[in-house]
Amino acid sequence: MITEINLEELKTLDQRILVDVRSEGEFAEATIPGSVNIPLFNNEERIEVGTTYTQTSPSLARELGLRIVSPKLPDIVKKVEELSNKGPLVLFCWRGGMRSKSLAAVVDLMGIPVYRLQGGFKAYRSQVVDYYETKLPFQVVVLRGNTGVGKTEFLGQLRSEGYPAIDLEKLANNRGSVFGAVGLGSPPSQKKFEGLLYEELLSLSKFPYIIVECESKRIGRVTLPTSFYTAMQEGIQILHYDSLENRVQRLLKEYTSVPNALQEIGTALERLIKTLGHVKVQELRILLDEGRLDVFTERLLIEYYDKLYAYPNEPSSEYAFYLNYEEPAKALRELEGYLGTKMAGPGRESALSGIRYSAK
Repeated sequence: MITEINLEELKTLDQRILVDVRSEGEFAEATIPGSVNIPLFNNEERIEVGTTYTQTSPSLARELGLRIVSPKLPDIVKKVEELSNKGPLVLFCWRGGMRSKSLAAVVDLMGIPVYRLQGGFKAYRSQVVDYYETKLPFQVVVLRGNTGVGKTEFLGQLRSEGYPAIDLEKLANNRGSVFGAVGLGSPPSQKKFEGLLYEELLSLSKFPYIIVECESKRIGRVTLPTSFYTAMQEGIQILHYDSLENRVQRLLKEYTSVPNALQEIGTALERLIKTLGHVKVQELRILLDEGRLDVFTERLLIEYYDKLYAYPNEPSSEYAFYLNYEEPAKALRELEGYLGTKMAGPGRESALSGIRYSAK
């Protein structure tokens, strides 16, 4: 049986298996997060059918589509059947049109219950766009600090402890600096990034606040939605600092664990010539080539990053709160106490009640 379902009904469907039947190119550009791609047409076939539809006739396009899909159907149905054992299936395409309707009909004939998303991905994308056009429904707590102080590490710890922390750099697949893309591969498209962030925000909607690391409006190749960036700028600003030695060791651990990182760092050094000049960049390159990575990293922090971001490396009254991350466990307790006090108030539960969520 085929059941039509809208986006609001989709949210109430437990353990649903979303199946995007669009081409691999459409899927890579953006999809509903968590979806599986089982394309009816590949990129070239989709173009061929679309061209026939617009330049010849819809009926011939449908005939062409049938000829292309028919040999694939046994394999497609097998994949769908395997997925159906894991949860209720929800098929969708671009607008909830012929592609999802056709596959749903075949799947139904095989006796597999299936849902079909009304409006397809276009409806989902419209919902995402509408969400970002309104004021963000959270107080945003922003961790600010110089490179290497462990903000991303701390966000991960907070999330594991049950706090509503979001790692924006992870979603953007970029560390937000000149070396931000080292070892991380391709970034998401803007639409995909916005969808991932949207799902994160929905999952934390019961909380009065979220915790993020300070970012510029652009992270690598993607841009933060204006409403989100505005909420960050207007949020609670917390200074996060650590010793230079710890910062150096943290960065060495992170980057030396990445295959071919040193080669990528060497290439990225060229981008610093305009800021540091040829002489300093050459000196840094020599340190990198000689394997003197601790000196290389320390100089890069002092001569470039600390001047670029210019955050204090010590307590400062300019911020709502400050954390010394030399003892991470102590920093966590201090932030926990601050949040328990700051976020308590009229209409909110006191202390930590309602601030954490289950991390399981």
